Formats: sequence, structure tokens, C-alpha cells
Amino acid sequence: MRGFKLFICLFGIFSMSLVGCSNDIENTEQSIVVERRVGDKNNYEDFREVTDNEQVQKMKEIIKDANWIKAKAEMAHPPDYKFAFRYKNPNIEAKAVLYELWITPNKDKVELIGVNQYVKLDKIMSAELFEIITGEKLTDQ
Repeated sequence: MRGFKLFICLFGIFSMSLVGCSNDIENTEQSIVVERRVGDKNNYEDFREVTDNEQVQKMKEIIKDANWIKAKAEMAHPPDYKFAFRYKNPNIEAKAVLYELWITPNKDKVELIGVNQYVKLDKIMSAELFEIITGEKLTDQ
């Protein structure tokens, strides 16, 4: 009986520590690092870093809810912007996913390419995402 109680206690402690550790990465603050294309070539410069946690979470939600198509897309020109999420805690090692963004010719939507995925966002989501990334209105482009 004593062995059973000890087992239950150890199992409980292990379970709580496992749950606590798994939430660390999810609850850790992140930022979005954005690069902007310079000229017509494939040259980029650091543009801005989005550090507002609400904006970062909204951006993650937009990307998660997008209707991604599994495909390798080829575009006519290099992306207008590139961005990636970065953890603010340097002790967290996570593989960064690079997203590439194109503004459509009508300047009312954006197209994204992730890891072997492609999506063209609707006007509302495009406007929200673009404003988070650049701090500017998509219609002003």
C-alpha cells in the first residue's frame, strides 16, 4: 500500500512538471522580425521588429487560420517582405519558420509562402497582417 501511495505521488509530481514545461514555450513572448526588399533584386534590409505581444498573437492566429495549400509556389519576382517569429528568451531553441510575402498587383491582398505551403489571404486578413508587419495600411502601397 505504501508503495502504491509513493507511486501516485511521484506520478503526480512528474505530471505537473511535464505540463508546466510544455506551457513554457507557448506562453513565452515572441517578436516578429521583418525584412523588406530593396530594389528589384533579391536584396533585403532589416525593416522592423514587432514586439507587441497582442500583435504577435494576432499574427500567429491569422497564419494558423489561413487556408494553406501544400505546394511549392514560384512567383514572378522575389518577395516584397520576409518575416519570422523569434522568441525573446535566448534560452529557448526553436527552429524559425521564414514566411515570404508578396503584395498582389491590385495592392488589396497579400500572398504568403511558408514551408512548402502557399496562401492568398482575403482582403480583410491581408490588411490586418500587412499592418502588423509594416505598421502601414495595405491600401497606401
